[in-house]
Amino acid sequence: MTTQHQPADAGGGTALLAEPPTQDPRTGGTVVAGRSPARMAWKRIRRDKVTTAALVATLLFIAIALLAPVLTALTSWGPITPDNKAINPDTGNFPYGSLGGISAQHLLGVEPGTGYDLFARIVYGLRTSLYVGFASAVLSTVVGVVAGLAAGYFGGWVDSLLSRVMDVMLAFPQLLFIIALTPVIQNALQTDSHGGTDENLRLLVLVLNIAVFAWAYTARLVRGQVLSLREREFVDAARLMSAGRRHILFRQLLPNLWAPILISFALAVPQNITTEAALSYLGVGVIPPNPDWGSLLSDASQFFLQDPMYLFVPGVLLFLLVLALNLLGDGVRDALDPRARRG
Repeated sequence: MTTQHQPADAGGGTALLAEPPTQDPRTGGTVVAGRSPARMAWKRIRRDKVTTAALVATLLFIAIALLAPVLTALTSWGPITPDNKAINPDTGNFPYGSLGGISAQHLLGVEPGTGYDLFARIVYGLRTSLYVGFASAVLSTVVGVVAGLAAGYFGGWVDSLLSRVMDVMLAFPQLLFIIALTPVIQNALQTDSHGGTDENLRLLVLVLNIAVFAWAYTARLVRGQVLSLREREFVDAARLMSAGRRHILFRQLLPNLWAPILISFALAVPQNITTEAALSYLGVGVIPPNPDWGSLLSDASQFFLQDPMYLFVPGVLLFLLVLALNLLGDGVRDALDPRARRG
């Protein structure tokens, strides 16, 4: 009887996990197949119905955002294309019909006063929310990982300096400072012919402001992991083989940190989306007529008593998006670290 064993990870970080033994049809011997941690995590995710549903919902939202031009072309109405014929001037510029003017032409109705198609604005607003959420999460994760690696590995004055910076960033009231800084930076970067700020530049400023105050969470997490990993045998072996610092940091330590980094990223995206929506609601994020869910909620609050539909649709969709991302983040965490699974 022959048995094939999978070798341990050369980096010393994570060994392959064994599946139940199977029989080799050629030799009749027992074969032990190996599975990587990624495959094991994916199997746990597929077994968890809540996480699977959250993943499907998240992919659906992303698909809708990517296909926004196609979806709005089917209705022939763009996010800032007014339909003045749908507005009834006798009712205070509210649309004809009930439920916000829902019809075959306007699937979710039209905006009072402007006549903008709400379906198009919600679809394009989803693109804005996902862009800001993912872009700021990527940027803050990259900065946090680099800072955490440096602080945890080098120690000494490097660790002291970076740790104090992390403490300062974590102590800031994030939302208040972003509210204060965003308009100041945007006004200083006026670029269009009307004395305003280009919308792409506004989004970039929004992404940078959110990332500046969010990287410290990832950095603190990575620093703690590196402090425990740098004394492990595989790091000592790399030093004895005269490996450089770059090799140890990015080839030995970083591959063993992908699980907490991925968890941190997955949980940061919904938080950044809600931050962006809150900023737009307060008027310091995306400025109308450019579509955004936060500004839609802000406008809908003025018409809530006359027609709750304006607040209901974007509010429920924002709730579902953030809920799906949070459940997906929790599922990824439980899949990557089963010991942390709750109750």
